[in-house]
Formats: sequence, structure tokens, C-alpha cells
Amino acid sequence: MAERMLFADAGTTFTKACLLERDGGMWRVRERAAAPTTVDSPNFDVMIGLRRAIAKLESWTGIRLLSEKHLISTIGEDEGIGRFAATSSAGGGLQVLVAGLTEQITAESGHRAALGAGAVVTEIVSLNQAGTDFKNLERIRNVPCDMVLITGGTDGGNISDVLTLAEFLSLAAPKPRFGTQAKTPLVYAGNINARTYLESIVGDSMELICIDNIRPTIETESLQPVRDVIQEIFLKHVMSGAPGFKSLALWAQDRVKPTPVALGTALTQMALQDNRDVLAVDVGGATTDVFSIINGRFYRSVSANVGMSYSMGNVLEETSPEMINQWLPWVQDDSLVRNWHLNKVIRPTTLPQTIEELVVEQCFAKEAVRLSLNHHRSIVTGLKGIKISRQIGDVFSQHGTGRTLVDLLSTGAIVGLGGVITNAPRYNQALSILLDGIQPEGITDILIDDGSFLPYAGLISTNGNEGLHQPLSGIQSPTPIGTCIAPVGPDAKAGTVIATVTYGDGSYNIVAGEISVVPWGNSPDGRVLVVPRKDFDVGEGRGNSMTATVARSRIGLILDGRGRPLALPEEPSMRVSRLQQWYKALDVYPEKTLRIGGSD
Repeated sequence: MAERMLFADAGTTFTKACLLERDGGMWRVRERAAAPTTVDSPNFDVMIGLRRAIAKLESWTGIRLLSEKHLISTIGEDEGIGRFAATSSAGGGLQVLVAGLTEQITAESGHRAALGAGAVVTEIVSLNQAGTDFKNLERIRNVPCDMVLITGGTDGGNISDVLTLAEFLSLAAPKPRFGTQAKTPLVYAGNINARTYLESIVGDSMELICIDNIRPTIETESLQPVRDVIQEIFLKHVMSGAPGFKSLALWAQDRVKPTPVALGTALTQMALQDNRDVLAVDVGGATTDVFSIINGRFYRSVSANVGMSYSMGNVLEETSPEMINQWLPWVQDDSLVRNWHLNKVIRPTTLPQTIEELVVEQCFAKEAVRLSLNHHRSIVTGLKGIKISRQIGDVFSQHGTGRTLVDLLSTGAIVGLGGVITNAPRYNQALSILLDGIQPEGITDILIDDGSFLPYAGLISTNGNEGLHQPLSGIQSPTPIGTCIAPVGPDAKAGTVIATVTYGDGSYNIVAGEISVVPWGNSPDGRVLVVPRKDFDVGEGRGNSMTATVARSRIGLILDGRGRPLALPEEPSMRVSRLQQWYKALDVYPEKTLRIGGSD
């Protein structure tokens, strides 16, 4: 009899349930379903949405999974599951206030640690803000948070400054989000010599938890202890306090993880298996998360005000209608964008009903991806304040500390997640969002997790016994939709050849200002040879050729000669003409949409 597993992912907008089966081989998806998340009014119980999603699975598969309000754990011919596990990002995840002596060194390390543990950082406080001014105290007291993280000082150094910071936060004592939580946890990850004084300072104002110093020396950073305690607090406080999450944890026998943590586990495994750097973008309803695995190390950033449903009201504060309009394949004033945006703010969970609304939503998604990637670049940096050893060869290429580690030219794969990408009617539309929002460089595989399998793979990796030698723990990998080849170099005259690509029996030109597609099938072994012009680079240095093996994909090779960064003409009719050429080349929208301005 086939083994069965049930997974659930409680997202901000939708709760997804997936039934997997295995009969001696790889796990396969029997069926998946979704229902609106019910953590907010009028239901205030995440389990209602989960049961509705499971009821759909039962109806579609004929397998009984629920007995009254409990899961059937004994597997029969037409009932029961062997195991249940869940991920959650509903309610915005764990919210953390980070405090450090210096915003650019210790507080930044705390910021990185919290993001890597799946948290959302709601405020960053440094020592120069730790005055006893009433307004300052009141501001910190009202910051929404589930825990406070204090960092600062190297082991054996001065303790007075970090104690001053602790005293300030104890006076402010931010209140927990959920009334069932007695005290807000205060996690101390600073100079170990200050620990003996902290208990008397903090007193009963917060729950004090001391862990290893996040920066034991100025040259080293230890993030894992902070990440471990953040996940424990997520389960202990948020899962027990948020509506219905205690029942969810009971069902899963505490096999519940923040969705970003499970995603990070799967993406890291994927990067290590393929021996390449990976960048992933998850465009959610409340936030847009960006993940990168660089040289085997995991990084994450959260753009808390950039999302496609509940955070839509903040998007135009980060960008402008003109930035959205620039991607529309017809001439349009700001009214269309503003009206659609206002309707989305009023009814955040609504989906596009017309092709025109779909195009506008996908234009918003491109800007959400662009903004979030810029934020990610600013977060994922080398350590600041450390000493740099320089050689004579560094005279003409010196860099300071703290520069971004994100290098698109070295990124081998980009993964798209989130409903606006994975539920796009055409793979070509998901591809367009990622190409225009991220603007990959060099040779990059583009994939989308259209079955939302990555969180489940991450859960199996940490909770199961299937073994990590199987690709993504035996669960379906993200779908390859294309491989982008984008040479990087100076501005080139439109129409000039900036690289040639040999693929199978054919030779193709990458032309400045243009984008084209070479369908899969011309090369039985997937080998491509890219020879750039002498002033362009595809990953091996300017003018150097590069050979790569590309995976079979839905669309094929995308030869992108549009330049980096993308530059669109300012004159509206010329901009629209250029966009229509690009969209036609990628087959993003039906000809009818481009020809008559997106109306039905």
C-alpha cells in the first residue's frame, strides 16, 4: 500500500494543502488544494482555512483524511495519512526588534541572523537612539514585535554601552502582539561579560534569554545560535498565541516551521547539489522575500512593505505609478494603475478578472521584485569594520568593507515563487516578471516552483529519514522554464552583435537592444558555447568564451541583448513599441492584448 504524507502551508493570503504518495519510488503529488487563510476577522482561526483545503483534497481524491476534527493517522485503502507537517507565514511570521551598539556592525549582524531564521525585522535600534526621552521610549514601546534581540560588544570588551542599551529597552518593554504571551522575550547575544548584570537590569520587564555572542570578535560572526533561539520562540510564543496555531502545531507534532526557513533549507540543498549560487524571489501577499545561496552560505531579506495583497497599499510609497506604467505595452495615463491599486487595497485578496488587470498586476510584480532585490543587495554584505589585507595587485581595484555579496554574473540559477509568478497563466509571463525584475547576467537557468514543493522538500530534509542523496528529498524539483544568456558590457549601438551562441547545429546572434528565443531541441546534450564581443562578459571575463550545459526547459534559450540595467525610451510611443517587440519575442501576451491596448 502506498505511503502518504500531508503537507500544509498557511500563507498570508492562502492556505495550501498537498497530498503526496510514494509506492517504493519517488514521492509524487496525488492532489493539492488551497483555501483562503482564516487567521483574521471574521474567523480568527487558521484551522478553518486548513480544513477547507483538506476537504477539497478529500472530495477530489476520494480519500478520507479527517475524522470529525482530527486527522486519520492509520493508512487504509481509501483513508488516512502517515505523517503531517506544516509551514506557516500567516500573520507575518515572527516579528523582531533588533538593537545593537552600532547600526552598521553589531545591529546589522543581528538583522542578518533574524532574517535567516524566517523573522521580520520591525525596527533597528542603535545606542545613539537609547536616550530616556519620553517620545523615544514611547515609540519603542509601541513597536510591534514578538521578541527583542540585543547585540553589541566583543567578548572581553567594554560592557557599559551594551548595559545602557539593555536598560533603555527594559524601560521601553515592548508589549507582545498576542495577549496570551506573558512577557516579550529579550534575547541577549552580546559581550558575555555583561550577562551577570543583565538580570538585575531587565528584572520582570521581559523574559531574559542569554546566548552566544553574535560578534565574539570584530572579525567573526556567529549567526546560528540566534537563528536557533528565534525558531524556538516562534514555536513557543507565536504559534501558541496566534489564532488556531496551537492546534496546527498539535496536528503536526511540533513539525511546524516558518515557511522561509523550510524554503531556505531546500534552496541550500539545491545549490549544494548543483554546485552553484542560487537566487530565489518569493513574491507573497504581505512581503517579498529574497533568498540567495552564495558559496554554500544562506542569506535572506524581507521587504515587509512590498507584497501583492495586504501590503499593496505600501507599494506606491516605494515606487510610483510612472514606474508601473513603464512596463505596460500600451500608452496609458496613471488612472488605470491608481484605480487598480486602490481596488486592491480595499479588497486585497481579489484576483485579476480581465487580461488588462492581469497585465497591471504583473507590472506591479516586476517593480516588487526590483525593489526587493535592491533591498537584498543592501542586506547581503560582507562584514563591516574588519581589517582588509591588501596586495600590490589591489591598487587599482580596492573595495571597502561591507560591499554587497550578490553577484548576478556568478549566479547560476534564479527561482521564482509566490502566486503572482507560479500561478501566471503562461510560463512566459512568469519568465518576463523575473527577467525584467531581476535582470540576470551571464548564463542563468530560470526556474519556478509552480507546485509550491520547495517548502515541503525543506521539511522532509529536516524532519524525515528519506536521505539527502535524492534530489530535493525525492519531491518534484522546480520547473526549468528557460536559460537566459545576457552579456554584460558597455552601451552598444542598437542592432549590433554583442555575442554569438552555438547551440546544437545552429549559430545565433545576441543583438544589442533585442531579445529572442531559441526553442529547446536543437542540442541533444544541452551544450552551448557563448563567444562575447571583446568588451562584453558572460562569466569568464571580458571577451572570453564560455561553455555551459543547460537543462531542458519549457521555453528554451533566451538571448537577452537589452543591456544592464534595462533602459526604456522616455517617449511613450517609442517605449510601447520597444515593449511590444520584447513581449512578442517572448510570447508573453496574446497578440490581441498588445494590439488593442489590453481591453477584452
